[in-house]
Amino acid sequence: MNQLPIDAVLPELLGALAAGSGAVLVAEPGAGKTTRVPLALLDAAWLDGRKIIMLEPRRLAARSAATYMAEMLGEQVGDTVGYRVRLDTKVSARTRIEVVTEGVLTRMLQEDPAVLDVGVIVFDEFHERHLHGDLGLALSLQSQALLRSDLRLLVMSATLAAGTVAELLGGVPIIESAGRVFPVQTIYRSAKVEGRIEPSVASTILQALAADEGNMLVFLPGVGEIRRVASLLAREERMKGVKVAELYGTMPLEAQDQAIKPSAAGKRKVVLATAIAESSLTVEGVRIVIDAGLMRVSRFSPRTGMTRLETVAVSVASADQRRGRAGRLAPGVCYRLWTEQEHLYLQPFSQPEMLEADLAPLALELAVWGIQQPEELGWLDPPPIGAYQQALQLLELLQAVDSLGRPTESGRRMARLGLHPRLGYMLLRAQQYGAGERACELAALLSERDLLPQQRSADLQLRLEALHRGGGGGADVDRGAVQRIRSQAQQWSRLLHSAAGEAAPAAHGAAAAGAGQQAAAMSCGALLALAYPDRIAQRRSDGRYLLANGRGAALPEAQPLSRAAYLVAAELDDAGTESRIRLAAELTEGELASAAREQIRRERVVEWDASAQAVRARERVRLGALLLQEKPLVKPDAELVAAALAQGVQQEGLSLLPMSKQAAQLLARMRLMRHYDSSWPDVSDEGLLSTPALAEWLLPHIQGMKSKSDLQRLGMQQLLEGMLTWTQRQELDKQVPTHIAVPSGSRIPVDYNDPEAPFIAVRLQELFGMKDTPLLAGGKLPLTLHLLSPSQRPVQVTRDLGSFWSHTYFEVKKDLKGRYPKHYWPDDPYAAQPTNRVKPRK
Repeated sequence: MNQLPIDAVLPELLGALAAGSGAVLVAEPGAGKTTRVPLALLDAAWLDGRKIIMLEPRRLAARSAATYMAEMLGEQVGDTVGYRVRLDTKVSARTRIEVVTEGVLTRMLQEDPAVLDVGVIVFDEFHERHLHGDLGLALSLQSQALLRSDLRLLVMSATLAAGTVAELLGGVPIIESAGRVFPVQTIYRSAKVEGRIEPSVASTILQALAADEGNMLVFLPGVGEIRRVASLLAREERMKGVKVAELYGTMPLEAQDQAIKPSAAGKRKVVLATAIAESSLTVEGVRIVIDAGLMRVSRFSPRTGMTRLETVAVSVASADQRRGRAGRLAPGVCYRLWTEQEHLYLQPFSQPEMLEADLAPLALELAVWGIQQPEELGWLDPPPIGAYQQALQLLELLQAVDSLGRPTESGRRMARLGLHPRLGYMLLRAQQYGAGERACELAALLSERDLLPQQRSADLQLRLEALHRGGGGGADVDRGAVQRIRSQAQQWSRLLHSAAGEAAPAAHGAAAAGAGQQAAAMSCGALLALAYPDRIAQRRSDGRYLLANGRGAALPEAQPLSRAAYLVAAELDDAGTESRIRLAAELTEGELASAAREQIRRERVVEWDASAQAVRARERVRLGALLLQEKPLVKPDAELVAAALAQGVQQEGLSLLPMSKQAAQLLARMRLMRHYDSSWPDVSDEGLLSTPALAEWLLPHIQGMKSKSDLQRLGMQQLLEGMLTWTQRQELDKQVPTHIAVPSGSRIPVDYNDPEAPFIAVRLQELFGMKDTPLLAGGKLPLTLHLLSPSQRPVQVTRDLGSFWSHTYFEVKKDLKGRYPKHYWPDDPYAAQPTNRVKPRK
């Protein structure tokens, strides 16, 4: 057996695990940790014959690691070493090392929290920080703390914040292996890539093939980019004799195996891969890495409740992992398609999926585990509160948990299926309707890449029909996806029937006819409505759609589905204010009423209609934000009508009420008293329109009314007076009177519109003999006097009448005497006789 760098630290690692509860192992790419560590642990005394479970984030890496370890033992996979991944399991009663993917570990822990037949759980490539990896570690830590003090936990990675992880594990030792990475020359671009990345990738591949030796591993963000680069290379004469292989997670397993196998003697190979090739597996003979510097991540938006795929720059840790692929077997070279300046701005580590993902699957697993609050477990990064609460709301909508967050029996069954809760709920409900097989097909369709990638229509029914044809009848069908979807549908079907104690149905390969019979039972749209009740969409008049969750959405282009009055959107891009619908199915009104009956609400609404300036009473049928039906409500409750009318006043303001001149003056006088004495009623707009105040002074008087025109019958002066006690009314007339009697005998009305400066407008001659300015509000506020000429024109404004008589009157007198010579202009205004005529009466 060849010596690997990890061998040097294995004694230290074995000692740490023998003496304690766990360890953190940091080993660079190529050190051999994935395959050597589990084998080294097999004979540990503390293991006592129990199993080793090793978690691998990716299916290809899990199968590859298990196969390599089995070969090292001279055995077949499934003997001492086996694996469990989605759609593929190879284990036996003899298996001691099980390499599993993340969801499988979660299921194992849920079924047996004590994992009594397991001695150690190994978390490999933990730096990828997938949601189920974080969850698996949190559940394992609680199992270790409460049920299995002898259970060991080992966390391994090449790039990891080891100190934080070691602290989470209870202060376990950190063991480091330097690795055996051959020198790798790193070449950056001199200028930033503009536009699409594919032409730059293709030209760099051709450059590297000419300049460097060995096979090549090219990192691209997704399948679309892989296909476009492959297409560009296929046109190049220089690629003759070079094998181009694709490598991504949704490929058939056999094709993945072929991509990582050594190339034929004398023939070079270029592997176009997603991040699946970043760690835990070796693509044979690779000496060259070309890194586009991008990766595809799934991000959940709590604002919209939807998940979207985003293309983002890789982290420094991921870039280093990728570069290390070139130096595992010999010196190599890494071409980075970004500049050194851009490299300075990369994030040090990738964002944990916990902080960006849809947390509904996590919330369901925690509920089944018995956790009410995530804080009860130990996390490197706890679930964000907002996203977690939204996940619980969805689970309650899907009847997976009750109002207290406790799992229902349906929720437990959904968790055992291992699907997203939406799809699990759809399968369970569809089984009740006799449409379980069709639901399994639809769930598998939604879990895989689109099998009609070139199809412009968003209609899922077309995909279902293509699946039933077996991929025939169309060149644009992804036949590999067809096989995966069929296999996954069969597996879920077996799980469904097993849980119900029924025999599994015949395999899909035999019967498109059986699927056709199921189609009659329940349409694609009706099934989708079970999984996505919040994404049932109603067509608007302009052809766009409104979702039940209140969001807007639109089909990207006109298509037959555009005519549907209702549809269910299974996949949206969540871009901008309105999402684009990528996958959907039509839903009839009858199907909607059946599939979403538990979410449909009938309501009687009595509310103020601002456009009609009246109360409108309606009987409505709603599904979230969607108005399905509306009709007038006959004989609405009188109390509700009055309350709605009061609400209209609250919304529209006092302008809705018939405010006469006398009522307006009374209101102003009351406000002035309130200004100087807080014990008086608050009759400001805000005070009068507050809900408690309206209930007191207005609501009892509008019974039987329902519109603005009805309100005009109100006597506002009497309503306002009704807010005052008898004593306050007397005080009001005394302190802020409606009129002021002046020396001429006239009673002049007081204008209170400006509470800071109430005034009277009076001819100057009527005030002869008045020495001082009248005072209001208990002497606190001098009355403003607008002094007028005989022709009622203003000549002076004053709040100090005595000062006016002493200083200003004589100048004013000269002017007035010149303009009004027949009028009476005495020299002594204090002793003069006041008059409202030209001259005083003799």
